[in-house]
Amino acid sequence: MHLRRRDRGPDTGSRELAPDRRRNALLAADLQDLSFLRRAAPALLAVLGVGLADYVAGQERYLAPLMVVVPSIAALTLRPRELLLVCLLGLIALLGLSYHDEVADFNDSRFLYGAMVSYVAVTAFSAWVAELRMRRAAAFAAVSSVAEAAQRALLRQPEPVVGPLRLAARYVSAADAARIGGDLYSVLDTPHGTRVLVGDVRGKGLGAVQTAAVVLGAFREAAYDEPRLSAVAARIEASMHRHVPDGEFTTALFAEFREPGRIELLHLGHVPPIRVGADGRTENLEAADPWLPLGLGHLAPGEPCPVTVPFGPQDVLVLCTDGVVEAKGGPGGEFYPLADRAGPLVHDGWRSLAELDAAVGRLYGDLLGHAGGALGDDALLLLVSRPEAV
Repeated sequence: MHLRRRDRGPDTGSRELAPDRRRNALLAADLQDLSFLRRAAPALLAVLGVGLADYVAGQERYLAPLMVVVPSIAALTLRPRELLLVCLLGLIALLGLSYHDEVADFNDSRFLYGAMVSYVAVTAFSAWVAELRMRRAAAFAAVSSVAEAAQRALLRQPEPVVGPLRLAARYVSAADAARIGGDLYSVLDTPHGTRVLVGDVRGKGLGAVQTAAVVLGAFREAAYDEPRLSAVAARIEASMHRHVPDGEFTTALFAEFREPGRIELLHLGHVPPIRVGADGRTENLEAADPWLPLGLGHLAPGEPCPVTVPFGPQDVLVLCTDGVVEAKGGPGGEFYPLADRAGPLVHDGWRSLAELDAAVGRLYGDLLGHAGGALGDDALLLLVSRPEAV
């Protein structure tokens, strides 16, 4: 029987994505997403500050040479041509202040010449620094876009409908410099039911992505071959021992949707899922006997045992990683209360795909609001519903 793999999302046009991502990364890395006035504001304020200080000090104090700080400040935020424009304004201010302080006569001209030579020399050096800064930002943007493309190829977003399931997800990486992280998930429609994997690799960056690649690759094969979830986990465990350094591990949660009205869960040290009913009530689906994370299973005898729990057509399953429940916020740095917030935010998600996507958006927005707009760890939110068969 021919099986169609359903974890591969629609083609997003990778050849068109990279330039756009690279441009966005460059803008963010080099502050070029801000307007010229906002980027020039520090240097312009320096010009104004030196001018006011010299004017207030009176003609007895010659503070105009302090204008030499302007090029150095401008080099931090401006392009070379923009820097020269702002520094020209600073030079005009320097000459004006020198005229006001009456240092242009024969006896004091050496001060003016020295100030001008220093200012021009520092301006030229600052323009070179600005050019070097932009080149490094461009190199970073190229690396960032390649890293994100690799992450997208590895963590293929499932289609909104896989088998009998409806899905909606939000994923954010804490590794802003590379836009990659260690959280992973996959949904496959297999002969043994529709299977879901959510995991969290220890650590961040490229090492975590390499481990995630091993876990996802093994899952995408074993999920089709093995009739039991514990056997799928064992296959992944064996693959990790072959290809992942000792001591590295991945917390994981497996879910299998085979018969309507129930799901089978296998907990391997991961955050337990939450079942949300149509009335907004929530229930943590804890495991009575949770197992060790993937990569550490050899430390315990036996094998993990899955649990079966009810799951109706008006229920929504909330899966996440520890970056969600450990997000801190509020005056006391409290952890995000997912079980308390999820009910009213996602209880209508079972109604349609649009409602499910809106629900995950509300939950993610609430999470960001709790954390003050930024998360300190990789975070994944995955909502699953199973409507009644027509």
